[in-house]
Amino acid sequence: MTFESVKAMSDAVKPAATLLSDRVSVTAQRAVTGELVDRLVWTAVFGKDPELRGTARWIVRSLASAAGIRPASIHDLYMAMGRGETDGYTVPAINVRAMAYDTGRAVIRSAKKLKAGAFILEIARSEIGYTEQRPHEYAAVMLGAALREGFSGPLFIQGDHVQTNAKKYNSPERDKELDAVRALIKEEIAAGFFNIDIDTSTLVDLSRPTLAEQQEINASLAAELTAFIRDHQPQGVTVSVGGEIGEVGGKNSDVHELHAFMEGYLLALKKRGAAYEGISKISVQTGTAHGGFVNADGTVRTDVKIDLKTLEELSRAARHDYHLAGAVQHGASTLPPDAFDAFPRVGACEIHLATDFQNMIYEHPQFPADLKSEMYAWLREHAAEERKPKDTEEQFIYKARKKAIGPFKQRMWSLPEGVRQSIGQSLEERFTFLMRQLNIANTTDAVSRFVRMPQLGIDRDGEIAGAGGTISAAEKKAEGLAD
Repeated sequence: MTFESVKAMSDAVKPAATLLSDRVSVTAQRAVTGELVDRLVWTAVFGKDPELRGTARWIVRSLASAAGIRPASIHDLYMAMGRGETDGYTVPAINVRAMAYDTGRAVIRSAKKLKAGAFILEIARSEIGYTEQRPHEYAAVMLGAALREGFSGPLFIQGDHVQTNAKKYNSPERDKELDAVRALIKEEIAAGFFNIDIDTSTLVDLSRPTLAEQQEINASLAAELTAFIRDHQPQGVTVSVGGEIGEVGGKNSDVHELHAFMEGYLLALKKRGAAYEGISKISVQTGTAHGGFVNADGTVRTDVKIDLKTLEELSRAARHDYHLAGAVQHGASTLPPDAFDAFPRVGACEIHLATDFQNMIYEHPQFPADLKSEMYAWLREHAAEERKPKDTEEQFIYKARKKAIGPFKQRMWSLPEGVRQSIGQSLEERFTFLMRQLNIANTTDAVSRFVRMPQLGIDRDGEIAGAGGTISAAEKKAEGLAD
């Protein structure tokens, strides 16, 4: 790192901390002001070069760790759910896409207010591309948001839909696709993603005659990737791994499919090593769609019927027969408000929420109309792959606008403070409502009882290397799932 960069970063953190050759020594936690955290997070994302961005991330992570905020795995809490030692709530897994720092801060404010510890911040493989947030950046921003809002405790950061592309898997590009999935897993673990949802459900083949055969590749590959995660997780950390039996937006799952997947998965995992810990939860399909169902005028349907009875049966079977936390509901953020209190009642252990928060930002009355028009014009030129033959213009814009988040990231982060505060307040109100409906208020005690916070070293060189990662053109065009 250049002398000028070291001096600039050292000057920025005084008198809160001293930069040493191998660590950040926090000398005065009270001197870690909101303004300081804001500057560090901005530099961590938009700094002029990898050394500056990586060093800012290293400092953010170090300050957060000193304040008692560290990435952790929710695995042991989920295993306690599977044993019946804690229950009655559904953990929200929140995909943070647009205005990530402001959105992350709104999540944390809601959690603090409700004394909620059981929540997850996540990003999907596809989202990394079109929001232009590689894992090290995402983790630093979420840790910075927690630090900024005075949070303390484990922070569950998750790789959502670490997904195999079926078209590439069933082509000569198979090995390249699997190598890309493994590389992402390694990158996420190094960044502090100690919760990873494997999604090989894209490879379920419903044309095959038996359930075991339909789930065969899904189960076998999920086991292979679980073993890969176990081989690369840090000492003292058991990464929470999720599996998936039905692709959201397709055929609804049933208990027979759950058994077919689990039996194949456990057998395949045992063949790779008897000591490997398996998944802690299972994602299913019960009638939702990622991003919601969109009307011709671009509005989202609210009359979606979720098969709650099946969700309850799947959760019960997952716990009773395999000691998992339960079933996971995807694609739920655009459901009507009165739908959410049902999930704890039927035993869903986790629910994935994303698109509605993106919608709230785009549609907020203070979001600048000229910026939105510019983003939509960009979509018409650069995201034509999202347009289906029968789509109206409104449907196309609704489905495509996630693709503008990355290219306009700095513009959105640079909105006037008053605008960002207003949007953040609206998001906070929504997060608070959802957390109450999902019954995670006062879950800090359960988290502290079951979850260990690993005290791992924070590697400046690793953060600088991570800051040098780029988003390829193919990643920006990614068509994989994200709730």
